[in-house]
Amino acid sequence: MTASVLLAADNLGVHVGTRALLRDVSFSLRAGEVLTLLGESGAGKSLLAQAVMGNLPAALRASGSVTLDGTTSRADDARARRPRWGRTVALLPQEPSLALDPLMRIAPQLSETHELVRGAAFDQAEAAALHDLEAAGLAASARQYPWQLSGGMAQRAAAAVACAGGARILLADEPTKGLDALWRDHTVAMLQGVQRRGGCVVVITHDLRVAEALGGQLIVLCAGQVVERGDARTVLADPQHAFTRRLVAADPARWPRRAAAPASAGAPVLSAQGLSKGFGGKPLFDGVDLQIRAGDRFVVQGPSGTGKSTLGNVLLGLMPADRGVVRRAEGLHATAFQKLYQDPVASFAPQITLGQSLRDVAARHRCAWPAVLQHLSRMGVPHDLLARRPSQVSGGELQRVALARVLTVQPALVFADEPTSRLDPVSQQEAMAVLLDALDERGAALMLVTHDDDIADAVATQRWRLAAG
Repeated sequence: MTASVLLAADNLGVHVGTRALLRDVSFSLRAGEVLTLLGESGAGKSLLAQAVMGNLPAALRASGSVTLDGTTSRADDARARRPRWGRTVALLPQEPSLALDPLMRIAPQLSETHELVRGAAFDQAEAAALHDLEAAGLAASARQYPWQLSGGMAQRAAAAVACAGGARILLADEPTKGLDALWRDHTVAMLQGVQRRGGCVVVITHDLRVAEALGGQLIVLCAGQVVERGDARTVLADPQHAFTRRLVAADPARWPRRAAAPASAGAPVLSAQGLSKGFGGKPLFDGVDLQIRAGDRFVVQGPSGTGKSTLGNVLLGLMPADRGVVRRAEGLHATAFQKLYQDPVASFAPQITLGQSLRDVAARHRCAWPAVLQHLSRMGVPHDLLARRPSQVSGGELQRVALARVLTVQPALVFADEPTSRLDPVSQQEAMAVLLDALDERGAALMLVTHDDDIADAVATQRWRLAAG
């Protein structure tokens, strides 16, 4: 191992009991290099990053070895690497809720990282924090708490905190999920900036555009093992393994357009007149009139922070409008209007197994358990996942469980807030098809928030774009 190697893994594995979740992954990165990890949801990509950091859940065991900036330790010796967190190696986790302190405002969190990790003086740390927030388009949110930000804004804030310590090794888990094209490109530039400053980057992503833009090395994981590796652009242009070919073929840009139902096919499920909402004196949207009919696929797009999630929450009655009125079709129970959350971790009770959560929903809505299991099977969720808690599965796996849970309620309208952003392209296509098929069978409507123009093109019958204010 040469001194110029910044990060290396040798036969890295992750096990639960005698079962291998990740098998024999090896790589090395020098200054200025990047490695992108692609693969199915639940293939072990996030586990690899956690094993490198040394913060695996207690039930899991790492094997192999990890090298950080010339120092090699056993993968299961987490204490050897923890003193280097933030300064040598930093992790941007998949969920912003796991990276940001909900009780601290954004600017102080960032300032504290500059001061305590990087060693800046207090005044310098505050100035650096404000500079970082301005670069991330979050200057107006400096005094807000994480829970007051949109999903995309929280993602950018978490990225700023992860980079603030100046670590030369950055592990970024789905850093562009939930971001529009502008901020996706900004995040790619941020990662490339780490490389230019003499660092290296490991990026976990489901976005093939990000993998192509970054270039460098590429590893494709399937069922916990490497099935293909090589130069990123070469592999994406001419994949050799059957799974990689399937992954590339399932990119949303290649999805066929789903046939649209006639506009008059269904009765109105929900309508709004003169709807307005703002926060802190800042308007998000004003004077909105809309109607969603049974069978509609109503797609809402726009930059982060323009009120897409808020609009859905107001329509569902999860928060009040400032002005205007929302009318829901008569005869529908309140639970006929369901939401798929952008952050699936926040929508499950953390201390209850997924199986118990689903059984509670099935009992509440008098749904037979075999029907719930059928939804899970159609979503590609292994039934043994039900014995785990939400924190013990990947974000993509948890989102598929959330999709199955929503279908259990047999809704008349589903508000889906970036429901596929945590899924690999194959799972995205399969999950969206299952969701749309189930809604079509019931004549139910979908209100979909997505930053992906290709997904919008494939599924929309109506399409709205929100702008700031």
